[in-house]
Amino acid sequence: QLVESGGGLVQAGGSLRLACAGSGRMLIDSTMGWFRRNPGKEREFVAAINWDGGNLDYADSIRGRFTISRDNEQNTVYLQMSSLKPEDTGVYYCAAELGRFTTISTVTNRYDYWGRGTQVTVSS
Repeated sequence: QLVESGGGLVQAGGSLRLACAGSGRMLIDSTMGWFRRNPGKEREFVAAINWDGGNLDYADSIRGRFTISRDNEQNTVYLQMSSLKPEDTGVYYCAAELGRFTTISTVTNRYDYWGRGTQVTVSS
């Protein structure tokens, strides 16, 4: 089970930190990804980190503004979002791709488990 938290309403230019807590060893042995669904659009890749934190990847639209990290002792993965823009508005989902992979998956069908999402709204 994955549970996201930390969403909310923020003004453009502001920051939020999302967290995703996993149950059992699901998160520890997985690549963890963040995806989002903007209004009227398909779910899209935001960022991901592999099981040991050795590899990261970011979507071009958020590179330099968002940072993904993980704390395996706390079974939690984070998404620090800064310099938020109205176009960052959407529902943010965390997902787990089971396995100790080196490469990062950016496509939704590679991920095995999903959280229910947390709403992020950025006002202009």
